Amino acid sequence: MRSTTTGTARLTKAHKLTAAGITVAMGAAAVAMAVTPGQSAETPSIAVKPVAWTTTDLGAHHHIGNQSDKAAQQAKTDAAEAKKKADAAAKAKADKDRAEKQAASRSQARTPVKPAAPAKPAPAAPVKKAYADNLDGWIKESLDILKSKNIPASYEGIKRNVMRESTGNPRAINDWDINAANGVPSKGLLQIIDPTFKAYHVEGTSWDPYDPVANITASCNYAADKYGSMDNVNSAY
Repeated sequence: MRSTTTGTARLTKAHKLTAAGITVAMGAAAVAMAVTPGQSAETPSIAVKPVAWTTTDLGAHHHIGNQSDKAAQQAKTDAAEAKKKADAAAKAKADKDRAEKQAASRSQARTPVKPAAPAKPAPAAPVKKAYADNLDGWIKESLDILKSKNIPASYEGIKRNVMRESTGNPRAINDWDINAANGVPSKGLLQIIDPTFKAYHVEGTSWDPYDPVANITASCNYAADKYGSMDNVNSAY
């Protein structure tokens, strides 16, 4: 069909397809007639059919390639996930085994600990009883010592004899009686001579015969031995 505007012959789509077909046919004929070196001209030629490729075929090939890549990537991802889960499970098992081993070790190593006995309070220091520094205080202190030694005596019996012997003077001394003449004068509240004081001295008291408490206590010890008690003494003894 010719163009009405330019006067130039234009090929329609149908003409183009026809021309393409002729070209392909001519190429096939040329191949059929070609003779390779050394080949007899009489050798029959092999007919080669043209291979036609379409966009549809190329698209299908591209689609298959994409699917293959996706499958490979998914397999790699699945393998990584499976390895991650396996590692986590192995770690959890190892942690559990280690914890059980440690617990067993602690239970074997430890022995029951008995509760410590409560500490006993330290005994309180004895409080020393206070006594007045006078005749009343001296008699009371002496009576407590006599009681601890099971030596009988009474407040009244002691005071009565003290007042008769020395009138309550702890430094009193008799320098005129027979004892004084013999060089052993009577001394102190209950007028006791040194040999008797030393023989009947009570442990825990002073060794000074002029000490009021020591003098009373030794004298009462002597009177208990000779008369049963200081209460039974009503004159010189």
